[in-house]
Amino acid sequence: MQRVSKFEKVSLEQFKRDVLDNYDFSDDFIVICHQDLSLPKRATTQAAGYDFHLPFDLVLNPGDSVKIPTGIRSQIEDGWVLQIFPRSSLGFKYKLQLDNTVGIIDADYYNADNEGHIIAKISNNGDKMVELKKGDRFVQGIFVPFGITMDDDTDARRIGGFGSTDK
Repeated sequence: MQRVSKFEKVSLEQFKRDVLDNYDFSDDFIVICHQDLSLPKRATTQAAGYDFHLPFDLVLNPGDSVKIPTGIRSQIEDGWVLQIFPRSSLGFKYKLQLDNTVGIIDADYYNADNEGHIIAKISNNGDKMVELKKGDRFVQGIFVPFGITMDDDTDARRIGGFGSTDK
């Protein structure tokens, strides 16, 4: 197997900013969550997906949608992309879905102004409350090679973070 990436934690400062943008947690709690972060791993030798773990407990009522700062970034080789999918068990059992269906993490996102922090937004499209615990696997990332057209002449460089390439 070709090795194409390395997962890392984002800095505590970046994690705090992104958590506090969405949640009302204490600084001490955020520090503990950051310390406890585990890097994504495959569950078996034949698994394609790297499982991302929840940094804290979540409760999603039907219709709820939440942003989840994973605390993780990925240094990716050129010519590869990390695709983020919901764990199939959460979609199948509870109708939890990623709001953008599939997350696309480009190699240059690593150097973005948000440190390339991977943030997932999920929604509960089911009819039951779902409780997820800190450490639960909730999304998985799969590395995929990609190609470009023969006449591609793109020379722009990423500056911003999430959703910035069209600005």
